[in-house]
Parts: sequence; structure tokens; C-alpha cells
Amino acid sequence: MLIVSLCGALAAAVCFGLSSVMQAVGMRKAGPVSELEPKSLVRAWLTLPFLAGVGLDLLGFGFELVALRHLPLFLVQAAIASALAVTAIAAAVVMKERLGRVEKGAVAAVCVGLALLGVSAGPEGANRAHTDFYAALAACLVGIAVLGVGAGRLRGRWRTMVLGLCAGLCFGVLALAARTLPELDPARMVREPATYLVAASSLIALVLWTMALSGGSVTTATAAMVIGETVLPAVVGVVVLGDEARPGWVPVAVGGFLLAVGGALALARFGELSGQPSPPAAVPGVREPDAV
Repeated sequence: MLIVSLCGALAAAVCFGLSSVMQAVGMRKAGPVSELEPKSLVRAWLTLPFLAGVGLDLLGFGFELVALRHLPLFLVQAAIASALAVTAIAAAVVMKERLGRVEKGAVAAVCVGLALLGVSAGPEGANRAHTDFYAALAACLVGIAVLGVGAGRLRGRWRTMVLGLCAGLCFGVLALAARTLPELDPARMVREPATYLVAASSLIALVLWTMALSGGSVTTATAAMVIGETVLPAVVGVVVLGDEARPGWVPVAVGGFLLAVGGALALARFGELSGQPSPPAAVPGVREPDAV
């Protein structure tokens, strides 16, 4: 079952990575898109590539749920962050993005890091949690939302960075809640607090992520989000839920995690593929970011 779950984590990363490219292609196909013109956004959302990207997102979340059932959070979240490597490779093929030496090295680092995590990770810890755990997650979610509202009043790079981090932390709460979901039985899930935490955290994350992208550098926002969605859930998984590496493999697991997340951070500019299309004469990309 561990092999199936590991394949699920990797499949989720592939789905999320390809989704970004498909949505970018859809937005380019729709022509000029402006947040001030709702019709242009709707036109982009209704293109076949964009809808295919949304479908891949939903499929990826299903694979992530499978992975979270039997793998430690530090492995699953690092795998999800590696979606940026998939996006980078797909963008190089589909959208003719050019990968420099640093970015090629970052893709290799992600692959090596995930391989090290795969061989060093032990079984997941507890897959059930006490009521206090959910109360703490709910309190954290409220605190993140309040922090996000306050960050919305900031200006410049700090605004983008804090909002991106808050969005990533919300995705982290989502992962922690999803990790403790019972059997995926709808009749049972409606009685579980984790179900409502998953729904609330995904909604708040979407709002904060949209705020982060409005008027800020997508690269900065993406890098902050990667940190928020990987580091804290990994720590909570180890300290609270009992995730662990195989005996004697802790240094390998730590090294693999740092390689995978560090490589993802180096590829953060490919988060720009989810933004608006650039003018035809611009460097290939779907959004012209502000200076980082």
C-alpha cells in the first residue's frame, strides 16, 4: 500500500504541474485577459485547455488524499511542491520556455530529493486526531485569515510575500485535516470536523492566493506559498502525528526534504504560468511579474 500511496503523491504532483500549463494555454488561447473585465476571465475559464486544467486539479487532489492516507506529511508535501518541476518541464515543451542551468539543476535536485525521501520515509503516524487537534487547526485558520486581511493593507513586496505565505499555510492546514479524514465515506465524512476544515482552508487559501497575485510578483508569492505549505505541515506531522523516517535514515530524510523544497523554490518563477498572458512580443510567459 505504501507503493500505491507514493505513486499517488507523484501522480498528484504531475496533475498539479500539468494543470498550471493547461490553464496557461487556455488563457493565452482566450486572448487578452483583464481582472477589470469579468467577461474576459469567463472567456478564459471556458476554454477547453483551462477546463482540462481544472479537471487535473481535482484529480490531483484525489491522488493527494490517497497519498496522505499512508505516507508521512513531510514526503507528501515535498512531492506536492515538486509540481513546479513538472510545470517547468511541461512549459519547456509546450510553451517553449527556456530552462537555464540553474533551473535544470533545480529539477534534478527535486528528483533526487524525492528519491531520498521515498527510500528513507517510514510509515505514517496517527491517522486519527483528538478533538483538541481540530480546535487548534481551526484557531490557526482563523489567525491566518486575520493575518491575511492585515497583510492586504501592506504595500509592495511584503504584501505579496505575507499573503503568499498565508495561502501556503492554509494549504498546510488542508493537508493536516485531510490526513486525519476517516474512510472516504460521504455519510461519515459529514460528521467529521476534518471535512469542514478541508473546505474552509481551501476557500480561504484561494482568496488569499488571489490577493497575493493581484499587483505583486508571482515568483515571490509562489516561493512564499511553497514554504508555507511544506515546512509547517512537515513539522506538525513529525511532532504531533508521529510521522518518522526509517531508523537510522533521519539525515537522509532531512537532506531529501531540503533538496526537494529548495529545488521547488528555485523553480518558483514557473508559478507565473497561472497568471495572465503576456503580449506577443514579450518573453514567453502568461503574466508579466513585477520586479522581484
